[in-house]
Amino acid sequence: MMEVRGAPTEVLLQRPWLPVSISGCQLLAKSWFGETTYHILLTDMHCVWEERMDSAAIQKRAQELNRRLRAPVKAFFSHLCEVVQPRLSGGEGRPDGEAQISLTRQEDGNISMKLKSELAGLAIYWEFHCTPAPVTVVCVQLVRPLLAMSHLLQRQVEQLGGLLGRKDAEIQDYRENGATLSRERLQTDAFEEQTYREDFMSKALPLLCSEQPDALGFDADLQHLYAAVVAHGNTRKRKLSEEPSVEEHQPPAEKPDVTSSSGLWIHHNREAAEGGPGDAAGAKMANRPAVQQSRPVTSDAAERPSSKPKKKKVGLFR
Repeated sequence: MMEVRGAPTEVLLQRPWLPVSISGCQLLAKSWFGETTYHILLTDMHCVWEERMDSAAIQKRAQELNRRLRAPVKAFFSHLCEVVQPRLSGGEGRPDGEAQISLTRQEDGNISMKLKSELAGLAIYWEFHCTPAPVTVVCVQLVRPLLAMSHLLQRQVEQLGGLLGRKDAEIQDYRENGATLSRERLQTDAFEEQTYREDFMSKALPLLCSEQPDALGFDADLQHLYAAVVAHGNTRKRKLSEEPSVEEHQPPAEKPDVTSSSGLWIHHNREAAEGGPGDAAGAKMANRPAVQQSRPVTSDAAERPSSKPKKKKVGLFR
């Protein structure tokens, strides 16, 4: 059964890592709660712990910790979710403050979270017994998404650096044609990527290392980025899994040869994005109206307009 194994990998993967504080310990938490089952992950960036519980295991532990409990497992679990989920989502718990949760690190490397609350006037106890997660779980839930996020942010930095270089060229062209600033305080130096990187690392890295890791660096922006990376990865996996079945129903002779055309399209767009040799020419050809492209060619030389040499414009834009 799926409950015995815990949450499906894709379902838990879509849950964001949220900063939580329990007993003064700063952690990142990820959790999934089903009808009568749960799967939680906790990390302090030194280790990742997890616990998976199904309906039978929950009922057994509930009876061991609460001898007088006679409520069915579904009712008990509903109360447990109501109390625990806000705490694992970065909240402070219920506003009445009746629930108490504490975290203890054990000598064997495990951690336990003890919960005390009330249900129908009766004290209710629960314990989470979290053990170190397997390496595969750590890679899927944390390492791979973080590497993808790092690569995506690096690509963004490179594109922004190229944009700044083009902006500097535009400003220089304005200056050469007599444009001046109305306010001197708006003047900036030309962007030099290598100088900027060295200056940024020398100033930002010491500050980053000295800051208190209250949220372990996983703020709201990074949580949204994590969710976007994971969602895109799941979409790509589904597309790849569907492609073989589609190709099986397509006869080999009918498959179109799109290698050359798609390769040219990628090459053209790459040059356009990087401002390469085909940027201006490609943009003009792409923006040319369809009427002009479909205009019939006539051989009558008399109807053709006389072509005169055009004067070249001075500046960067010609």
